[in-house]
Amino acid sequence: MYFPKLEDIQRAAETLKNVSAVTPLIHNLNVSKEHQAKVYLKREDLQQVRSYKIRGAYNKMSSLSRQDLERGVVCASAGNHAQGVAFSCNLLKTEGVIFMPTPTPKQKIEQVKMFGERFVQIILVGDTFDDAKNEALKYCSEHNSTFIHPFDDEKVIEGQGTVGLEILDQLKEPIDYLFVPVGGGGLAAGLSSVFHQLSPATKIIGVEPKGAPSLSVSLKNGENTLIDQIEKFVDGAAVQKVGDLNFNICKTTLQDVVTVDEGKVCETILKLYNKDAIVVEPAGALTLAALDHYQNEIAGKNVVCVVSGSNNDITRTEEIKERALLYGGLKHYFIVKFPQRAGALKEFVAEILGDTDDITHFEYTKKNSREKGSAVVGIELKRASDFDSLKERMLTRNFFGEYLNDQPDLLNLLV
Repeated sequence: MYFPKLEDIQRAAETLKNVSAVTPLIHNLNVSKEHQAKVYLKREDLQQVRSYKIRGAYNKMSSLSRQDLERGVVCASAGNHAQGVAFSCNLLKTEGVIFMPTPTPKQKIEQVKMFGERFVQIILVGDTFDDAKNEALKYCSEHNSTFIHPFDDEKVIEGQGTVGLEILDQLKEPIDYLFVPVGGGGLAAGLSSVFHQLSPATKIIGVEPKGAPSLSVSLKNGENTLIDQIEKFVDGAAVQKVGDLNFNICKTTLQDVVTVDEGKVCETILKLYNKDAIVVEPAGALTLAALDHYQNEIAGKNVVCVVSGSNNDITRTEEIKERALLYGGLKHYFIVKFPQRAGALKEFVAEILGDTDDITHFEYTKKNSREKGSAVVGIELKRASDFDSLKERMLTRNFFGEYLNDQPDLLNLLV
């Protein structure tokens, strides 16, 4: 069974010299104070391609023969691996065909074009990474090209493992906890294998999005498992199945795997931007979003969180804010039953809403043939604790119809 050798990861580090950056390991004062720990951020978002993916992609491609490179390479990616492959194609002067899921943010597509220039062709297909991967493999078979897997490949894993070598070189104090994001598992497998050999006392925690818990499900089942349906919001870590190589490594080297709500991820993205001016993509916020789960364990400890990437599309900002408010209990949607008489709305605003409550959404059509008309109303609160009293006032005054936050399908239909 494959397990990365330290000398192979060290060899990958030599290969990556002058290609990938040695990213800083920075002590973050705000996060450290919040969690009463010494929290360091490994800033892989500061790579030239704004994620760690360049490490594995270039290490794999540089291992290919000249003949293989001349036949071209193919990859499938939700964005970050695609940028790493595109950048590597440009450096190695080889042609690449890159398959990306159709919902991939435009910003990531444009970045792939920029890094690859004339050496890459982009094909958008399917709804998920796995859809894109299937088409990419079919293309490889038809054109005798080499598939550059984003995570389930020995050379890719060894390339990602160089992050671990850097962390241990940068922080001389013992590292008590290391939090690493998990999508396909390439980074987690490479990083944890380094610590397994050089810092075995470090507790390594894998972090997945709640809507795509591929590794968590696989560990529970005792075998690598394909998940039929996933939430694709954390696009850099949303895969239906982790790599087989990665699963076999991670089940040995990770002490725990935790899932975090996508709303918590959004809350963390906004907090990092507002407090530290750090821009991260959803996958890049995963490790920091998980710290609340381990608050009692990490207090007073040395903690490293890998910030995996910053390829965020600004057009997603409103969705990120909305998800964060819903998760934090500060945004609530109702179907409100308004008496169809003059002054009903004024009564609702003056006597139902609290002094700091704000209407952010209102959709209503008056129907003269009815005594009451329903409106979809979104209300933003200053404090989550104000919710119960707001709902009680609505019930007492007979304005309450339905609460929509607990009915996501209906909410998405109406708002």
